[in-house]
Amino acid sequence: MATRGTRSEKVRRIFMQFDGNRDGGLNREEMASLVGAVNPRVKFSDEQINAILDEVFRTYGEFIDGDKGLTYEGLLRTYDDGAGDVDRDFDALGLDLNVDDAASAAVKGTLGAASEASSSIVDERMAVETQKKQRTAAWAVSPNHGIVFDDTWKIVDDLEILVKRLKAKQSKDGKLKNDNFDAYSDAGWSRELGPSAEITEKRVFWEETGHDYAVFLKELGGLRGRADGARSREEAFDGHMAIGRVLYEHQLFKEALVSFKRACELQPVDVRPHFRAGNCLYVLGRYKEAKDEFLLALESAEAGGNQWAYLLPQIYVNLGISLEGEGMVLSACEYYREAAILCPTHFRALKLLGSALFGVGEYRAAVKALEEAIFMKPDYADAHCDLASALHAMGEDERAIEVFQKAIDLKPGHVDALYNLGGLYMDLGRFQRASEMYTRVLAVWPNHWRAQLNKAVSLLGAGETEEAKRALKEALKMTNRVELHDSISHLKQLQKKKTKAGNGGVSGESSFIVVEPSKFKVVGERTTGRQELATALQIRALQRVARLSRCSVELLKKEMSEHDVPVSYSGSGVPEKSIRKPNLEEILHRLLNFLKPETFQGAVKVINERILSVLDENGSGRLDLGMFFAILAPICGGPLERRKRIAFDALLWRPMNEDGTNIKKVDATFYIKLLRAVYIPSQGVSSELMEVRGDSDTSMVSFSEFLVMFDDPDWGFGILPTLVKLETGDRNRHGSTVCSVCRYPIIGSRFKEVKSHFSLCSQCYSEGKVPSSFKQEEYRFKEYGSEGEAMKDKCMCFNLQSRNEK
Repeated sequence: MATRGTRSEKVRRIFMQFDGNRDGGLNREEMASLVGAVNPRVKFSDEQINAILDEVFRTYGEFIDGDKGLTYEGLLRTYDDGAGDVDRDFDALGLDLNVDDAASAAVKGTLGAASEASSSIVDERMAVETQKKQRTAAWAVSPNHGIVFDDTWKIVDDLEILVKRLKAKQSKDGKLKNDNFDAYSDAGWSRELGPSAEITEKRVFWEETGHDYAVFLKELGGLRGRADGARSREEAFDGHMAIGRVLYEHQLFKEALVSFKRACELQPVDVRPHFRAGNCLYVLGRYKEAKDEFLLALESAEAGGNQWAYLLPQIYVNLGISLEGEGMVLSACEYYREAAILCPTHFRALKLLGSALFGVGEYRAAVKALEEAIFMKPDYADAHCDLASALHAMGEDERAIEVFQKAIDLKPGHVDALYNLGGLYMDLGRFQRASEMYTRVLAVWPNHWRAQLNKAVSLLGAGETEEAKRALKEALKMTNRVELHDSISHLKQLQKKKTKAGNGGVSGESSFIVVEPSKFKVVGERTTGRQELATALQIRALQRVARLSRCSVELLKKEMSEHDVPVSYSGSGVPEKSIRKPNLEEILHRLLNFLKPETFQGAVKVINERILSVLDENGSGRLDLGMFFAILAPICGGPLERRKRIAFDALLWRPMNEDGTNIKKVDATFYIKLLRAVYIPSQGVSSELMEVRGDSDTSMVSFSEFLVMFDDPDWGFGILPTLVKLETGDRNRHGSTVCSVCRYPIIGSRFKEVKSHFSLCSQCYSEGKVPSSFKQEEYRFKEYGSEGEAMKDKCMCFNLQSRNEK
């Protein structure tokens, strides 16, 4: 990767290559030649070229020098803003840096590894002064965002010496740590107001508790005092911004944040300190504070008119990334779209938009955005990785494999691509290839326990049981999660079954038959029917991913009573309390505030895929909030009757139900059908929904009448009691009892066949699977919610048998 020195020199060489008349500018004809030359594989039409040039000359108007065209500084800014890739374009043009230039650009790196400096800053300043231009980062000499005052240069020189001294001491003591992040997907964020590259390939971790660091902080405080003592507020601002920039370059983010915050105090309406403070906060993992700083930067940029217009795309990008840090992916999509609209050549914005859309389950839109990013930057490995994941989600597996492989070709140690390709091979049943991918992940990231666990599963699928067992034991060394213990228990059960098969038994995990539903009978009123359980398990799976069972239904009531939503009118003229998806995400964030960001993102994804897609069937992006609360209420936590009551209250809360105690029957009917469309989609009711919407019935229903409609087992949502039963018991274990089909320990309800005495887990029972060694005309099952229930029933049967014998 090019250093900042080589980066600016490469841009200068590109500029000189196309400044044919040597007037110091690139006119439209020269710019068109540049665009075509750096994209040799793309055949642009005249319309496309003109559109690109119009956008460049409009966006970078302040760098246009009359008829001469775009200046060198303007071309550098386009690259800094992420509109192109300097290294790629330089190579495409076949240009070279000469030896002297390369040596000059490398001076900064040489200084960083130099021996320990002497104790006096004054003694070192003369040596540093002679190398100022080579050592100084490109930002410092930028005409718009660099150092303005001479005294600030002196502060920067002294700070560079302090940092060099600290680095030399910590490196000598072995305290300075580097982590290689080259293997993982980059954040893609705009790190500065200029360059939009990654933070760095190597993250530096400073030792902040030792004596050396304390001395550094004391001397840094002296430099900050010099900045505060400047002759004017502008010069003080310049000093603190420069101190922050130098500290940020050396990844001393906490100290850089202090300087940027001080700069914010000196010039509160300036975009730059807020932007850079936001960057620091993001790197430090303080995402909410980062978001607030970026919002302040955005407010200042919008108020400043054209002065900061060219910075808006990068502010939008970083604001989106900080929102993703909080798990707010729907909101992030909005800002990525804004960045892409303002700067259509911003390939990072398009990549981030595509990745975010994939994260919320909008796969087709994700593919489109990612393909556009790759069109602009064909060697963008992360974009290829996410595009392949989106294609896999859409079922285009063969194409997904090709794109994953392209990502790996571009970046051979790309963990995300290797891991996801392994998952794709697993889904296709190509277990040996999956195992190879997970092995490559572990070569890059040795303590990746999920890769180790998936390697074990893929080896098991490939029939290599002993290798799978060893892989599981390795995973167990990395983490002590309960699913690993279950997997090991599963392997032991399979080994026992294999041993029995060697003695004349039935071999293989798939030694089961699927029985038609009519042959499954239940014993006792408390035993759940097979079809009913299958439906409830599907709803429970959604509920668990969305974590809604941990959200009290009373919080929905609180949202309705405490937050006012303005009434708007839909296309049909019906009044609604409608809300946009990003605003709805904010409500979900309040309801699920106990979740970690990545878990919240998963919850939003399943809610968007299963619920919002049904509520927003016309794709307007707006939703009826009252109906959303009513749909959510049945699967939130709380007593059964309260869930129904609050669902009814949510329907009352809608503006079309002004009666106060009753709701329109047509609304109640529409709600019930919508509820079934969301949670029981296999029973398709889309046409019925249209019929209900056209119903002109004006009769009203009370809460008691609503309950009758709701509890109807055939046309209502009578499945709810079964769902509640699963919520309370689906973590119960039954000792060492394993399912006779899948051989996993039974968790949740246990279904025991009363004649042959084999037991099934809920999943196998709902799918109608029974061991092939027990072929019967009819199967009669009794359900046990816990091991205690099973023992109690066994004792009662024993006592009954004893009495009969007497």
